[in-house]
Amino acid sequence: MTSFGKFLELSIGMRYTRAKKDNRMVSFISLASITGIALGIIVLIVVLSVMNGFEQAMRDRILSMIPHLTISAEGNKLDNWQREKSNIEIFPKIDAVAPYIHKQLMLSKGDVARGVSLYGIKPELEKQVSYVAENILNGGGFADLKAGEQGIILGNTLAKDLGVDVGDKLVALSPISSGEPGQQSLPELKQFTVVGLFKVDMQQYDASYAYANIEDIARMFEMGSSVTGLRVKLSDPYQSRDIAYFIYDNSDRNYQISDWTQEYVNEFTAIKMQKTMLFLILVMIVLVAVFNLLSTLSMIVHDKQADIAILRTLGLTPRRVMLVFMVQGTIIGLVGTLIGTGLGILLAVNVENIVPLIEQVTSHHFIDPKIYGISEVVASINLGDVAMISGTALVLSIFATLRPAWKASKVQPAEALRYE
Repeated sequence: MTSFGKFLELSIGMRYTRAKKDNRMVSFISLASITGIALGIIVLIVVLSVMNGFEQAMRDRILSMIPHLTISAEGNKLDNWQREKSNIEIFPKIDAVAPYIHKQLMLSKGDVARGVSLYGIKPELEKQVSYVAENILNGGGFADLKAGEQGIILGNTLAKDLGVDVGDKLVALSPISSGEPGQQSLPELKQFTVVGLFKVDMQQYDASYAYANIEDIARMFEMGSSVTGLRVKLSDPYQSRDIAYFIYDNSDRNYQISDWTQEYVNEFTAIKMQKTMLFLILVMIVLVAVFNLLSTLSMIVHDKQADIAILRTLGLTPRRVMLVFMVQGTIIGLVGTLIGTGLGILLAVNVENIVPLIEQVTSHHFIDPKIYGISEVVASINLGDVAMISGTALVLSIFATLRPAWKASKVQPAEALRYE
């Protein structure tokens, strides 16, 4: 067989995808099929990349605010934290340990009051377990939280809600037990001076977190040398569950240990479910394009019956006729997949620039931080997702060619040429 004969099916299949002067409709339908497959892949890649980016942004912001592990004792009161800190630091994969006191209270300025999560911290140690110090907007940061000066650092949104800025004073209100049985708790009032504002671009923290020196908070709540617990930073936060079990099993103290995944398991489970559902829904777009390809090939087979008959009379076997139309459908699917994958990646890479432009033109903000927790759209391209999307689209395109190609192989030359 000649070299041309070896590639005859490929040559004819490629020729059928191009327009002829007497029949441009078939080529237009082929272009529509390519466009449909490409659009489906573009939407899938962009949407899943945005979902990946959203998940990664949430995880990064959460891990910048909360400890990888939290270690406390019964009753959320840990005595002699220096000794306990030394005991924890000997375990492997522990990067840093810092004490903290956590209290829920009210901060007020004039007639405005907000509930906050107040953390008493050791500034020099807290920098080692938290990234808040790297996200200070105004003020000197943790260095200004000096013992005895009643300084406080607020989230940027919380400061706006209270109407305060660096240098302003506000009042902390917290119930303190009177110590008498049957009597209600009495409010404890303490004045603090705002020494800094932070912004991690996550509404949950920017609107409700505050930091003060651990000694000031200990005096306010009469805790002496006790703390709520220890915040632990790990070398690999994604091994937090295993490390927590290891510490619990190998420690002679009855610690209460929680890791960051326990607190946010519902949020990340919901994101994973949303990604799965979005993928299934968006795959339907690709399926519609594939059905369009099937219809296109069926029309081409009907249109090319005379050509098929001539090829058969020239000695082309039914199997090779089938390959001709499989090649044509595969080329359409391949071109659509390559265009869709390329444009999808290009759009996903630039989505952080495209979305603000669209928001500016439409005067509509797509991401409400009060709902989604973050204020900007970010995308993270997962090459595994891209490969799965592209591969699925191409395989579906190839399967869509089977029935029309099989019908083409069954065309009888005599019947097809009878009315030509």
